[in-house]
Amino acid sequence: MKRFLPHIALTLVVIQLLVMLVSWLLFAAFPMSGIRSLLSGEGLRWLMGNFSQTLATPQLVWLLLCAMAWGCLVRSGLLLRPVNYRERRAKVMASLLLAVIVGVMLLLTAIPHAVLLSAVGGLWPSPFSASLVPVLAFSIVLVSAFYGLVSGRLESIAAVYDAVLHGIRRGAPLLLFYVLVTQIYESLRFILP
Repeated sequence: MKRFLPHIALTLVVIQLLVMLVSWLLFAAFPMSGIRSLLSGEGLRWLMGNFSQTLATPQLVWLLLCAMAWGCLVRSGLLLRPVNYRERRAKVMASLLLAVIVGVMLLLTAIPHAVLLSAVGGLWPSPFSASLVPVLAFSIVLVSAFYGLVSGRLESIAAVYDAVLHGIRRGAPLLLFYVLVTQIYESLRFILP
């Protein structure tokens, strides 16, 4: 699969270029259709002026946070079967930490008038639902780092830091595809009436 990723990325770039060209041709052929051209003055201003805003979405943050959580989870060894007493003890302690996190989240959401509920008392939409992915990612990082440190799989804070960065390094190809797919999607939204 890894050898196909560059070809998929190139295909997405070609699709973006085709969207730009086809939008220009459709705008020229059917000026009253409402289709806007990405190669017109308006289209180029939108493309260049909104590029950063187009990419700055919660999904990008979620992608980064999930990559960091995955890296820490993998490097900590939490997903592996414990092989010795120290790892079994660390897994129990990590489970207790997870129980504390779940308990705190229940207190912040399950009781009447809880802080993370919406103004009408619901979970969807609410501050809880808006922060669900970041809270899950942070919890995974916290529990994984705790397990890794207690079990000895992560020897120091520097090892935890490297585990989080490992996730970002492994998730870097996803960032490229996020940029390409998001740009194609937003370009189509711009040109279509």
